[in-house]
Amino acid sequence: MGQAFPENFLWGGAVAANQIEGAYLEDGKQLNVTDVVVGILNEPDLKWNPKRQKWEPALKADKVYLSHEAIDFYHRFNEDLALMEGMGFQAFRTSISWARIFPNGDETEPNEAGLRYYDELFAQMRRRGMEPVITLSHYEMPLHLLTEYGGWLNPKMIDFWMKYVDVVFRRYHNAVNYWMTFNEVNNLFRIPFVAGGVLDIHPAHPEHVNQDLTERQLYQAAHHLFVANAKTVQLGHQIDPQAKIGCMLSLSSLATYPYTCDPQDILGVMEHQHKQMLFLDVMVRGEYPGYVQRSWRENGSRPDMTQDELELIRSFPVDYIAFSYYRSTVYHAGAEIRTDTGGSAGLDNPYLKQTSPAPWRWPVDPQGLRYVCNFLTDHYHKPLFIVENGIGLDEQPDETGAIHDDFRVEYIREHLIQLREAIADGCDVMGYLYWGPIDIVSAGTGEMRKRYGFVHVDRQNDGSGTLKRTRKDSYEWFRKVIATQGEDLSDK
Repeated sequence: MGQAFPENFLWGGAVAANQIEGAYLEDGKQLNVTDVVVGILNEPDLKWNPKRQKWEPALKADKVYLSHEAIDFYHRFNEDLALMEGMGFQAFRTSISWARIFPNGDETEPNEAGLRYYDELFAQMRRRGMEPVITLSHYEMPLHLLTEYGGWLNPKMIDFWMKYVDVVFRRYHNAVNYWMTFNEVNNLFRIPFVAGGVLDIHPAHPEHVNQDLTERQLYQAAHHLFVANAKTVQLGHQIDPQAKIGCMLSLSSLATYPYTCDPQDILGVMEHQHKQMLFLDVMVRGEYPGYVQRSWRENGSRPDMTQDELELIRSFPVDYIAFSYYRSTVYHAGAEIRTDTGGSAGLDNPYLKQTSPAPWRWPVDPQGLRYVCNFLTDHYHKPLFIVENGIGLDEQPDETGAIHDDFRVEYIREHLIQLREAIADGCDVMGYLYWGPIDIVSAGTGEMRKRYGFVHVDRQNDGSGTLKRTRKDSYEWFRKVIATQGEDLSDK
């Protein structure tokens, strides 16, 4: 037993439309960016048409795109939300699939069938006592906007985006109090197609998608996204002054530790953190920091921007910082440091007690979450919302049909202990939304084998399975945590 979390703390879970809904071409929806990839770290299945000088979808008949059906949440959301209600969820994060509302992205009128689906989904959440926490773009940009316009490289995207946002805000402002703009948009520089919505539509070498993107192009896309983010905050508060509109960033990489006290290691960590802080500095503080302006000068990568755009960004920062945290890493000058959907991976940390089981073996660092919360509080003085924290495990029911996921319970328990410490440190934390409360298609690997849920879904990597839902041991444990407001974090 221990000190409880704040009374208004929101407990729940988080998913994304592209990983859970399925029905990928149903009720008027057209292809989005994640419909042509199997795992967002892989190249999309596009082909260059030299006659038309255009990229075109090239889905492969012998490839399993699990996200096309996912776990069929589109047709089963009542059943799944009942399971979330059974744990006592007070909030549930999902996203609106932009391609359900504007299938190609550049239509003049929205798709009413898509709007009705989210009418029903959000109403059902509220009937079951859950606040909808809604991401406006979670790797679900209409593919047509990339192949036709180049995505966020093109300033026309801002108008397409604002038309979509205007429709959604006006339709759902009575149902949704918590919004986020772009999911993990700071991944733009390493996953430009999916995370950044960027495609070079005049490639010099079309053998590989986005092979020719320059640093300046990526900064230009980022600037257009920053302008769209500010306009979204401005419009959202005009339509609903009580709405809370946040950014959502992948911030595990802030927990990057120097390997030694060598100044090269210390400065290397600082520069690595700057890659994440750029998006915070612009979306939260409303200004481009000096370190990126130095990079622009030295590398000739300054994007085009106007004073009006800079004033807009300055005037409309986000209300809160939503973020994902999964693991920490260690930086050593000269050593490779790579990134994936869980954050950065450098040298092994000999001081951490354990990693997750094979095959992924992520380092488990609950204190890193406390560190990130304090880092954000010290630098940005905004409320924080943990909207992704979880562990993917390779697990199947035993001979009795049960799933004993003790490692998941321990992982969450240790992170919640450290989150409680961060709150005691003075961090203003709005809530904890576990990723993902039901097994879904993994974003990074595009498979079902990597299971995060409190609820098992019978679907396999080859696409087989009944889609039957089964509660794991962690389901009852997390229900106890919520029922005691986090006071009882014992592992039984």
